Amino acid sequence: MELLFVALFGALIGLGARYFLPGRATQGSVLVPAIGTVAAAAVWVALTWLGWNWAGGWIWWVSLGGAAVSSVVLNLVISRRRIHADHRMLQRLANTGSPATA
Repeated sequence: MELLFVALFGALIGLGARYFLPGRATQGSVLVPAIGTVAAAAVWVALTWLGWNWAGGWIWWVSLGGAAVSSVVLNLVISRRRIHADHRMLQRLANTGSPATA
């Protein structure tokens, strides 16, 4: 049951990262919240396998902190790479008129 709450909070953190960071138009609406969800759940499961107590506060802080860090970093990386890829495609189209040539 706790994993469900961690996943929900991870999704909310990812949603916040999507709407408060730049580059929102370069990715789908569910990508960054999904990253937050998966990161929070994966960290939670890993920490429970390591024996951390579910009722302890540290497992919550570390799991949600991992979701925040991964959501922010991957949002910035994905948007930056997409902007550069779109710019290269625009330059290629402007020079050759065909997106298939390299």
